[in-house]
Amino acid sequence: MHNQELTDAFAALSTPLVADACLHLGVPLRIAPPGINPVLPGSRLAGRVLPVRHYGSADVFLEALGPAEPGDLLVIDNGGRLDEACIGDLTVLEAESSGIAGVIVWGAHRDSAELVQIGLPVFTYGTCPAGPRRLDPAEPEALVSARVGGEIVDRADVGFADLDGVLFVPLARAEDVLRAARAIWEKEREQAAAIRAGKNLRVQLRFDEYLARRAADPEYSFRRHLRTLGGAIEE
Repeated sequence: MHNQELTDAFAALSTPLVADACLHLGVPLRIAPPGINPVLPGSRLAGRVLPVRHYGSADVFLEALGPAEPGDLLVIDNGGRLDEACIGDLTVLEAESSGIAGVIVWGAHRDSAELVQIGLPVFTYGTCPAGPRRLDPAEPEALVSARVGGEIVDRADVGFADLDGVLFVPLARAEDVLRAARAIWEKEREQAAAIRAGKNLRVQLRFDEYLARRAADPEYSFRRHLRTLGGAIEE
């Protein structure tokens, strides 16, 4: 899928739906550690990963942005550090001018007011007024992959981000995952409409039947019950 196709497909979805779709399809969940937030509330992202590892100098970002394609997501590995900001307004402006759709940082940012004015979606773990005061040796993988928590992502991955967090999916599975996420969304909307119309979820999911079956068979799980009904919850 191309970046615009990813953006269009994700427009009515969310990271929780993508996570549920991964679970449903057996695609490994690769989630950024909790706590990442958009600088501009309401920001959303979907696109192919453009990875870069930061070692104290901004030149690595300029190098990483060279081969950027429209709609890519610049994913910055700064080791989760909160004692320095690895990006500010100039880096984000440069990313925007390169056609980047947004920036995801495993670390902190600064120049918050300017970033809000720029408007490019930026997801980070917080703010720090100080820039880097170090210059560490760069790894050979600096422009090949990026770490986000315990996950390693590269150009073979796509990222999704919204108010619930950030997760990554192999590009080769993105179309299947988004299709499954859409089906889950449609099912959940049906269930929500039924609840509003007076048919509560316990009735929709035949919960009394599940309890009776579980009493007779303790290994009968709720997830297994839902699979027989095609329910969206936990699926």
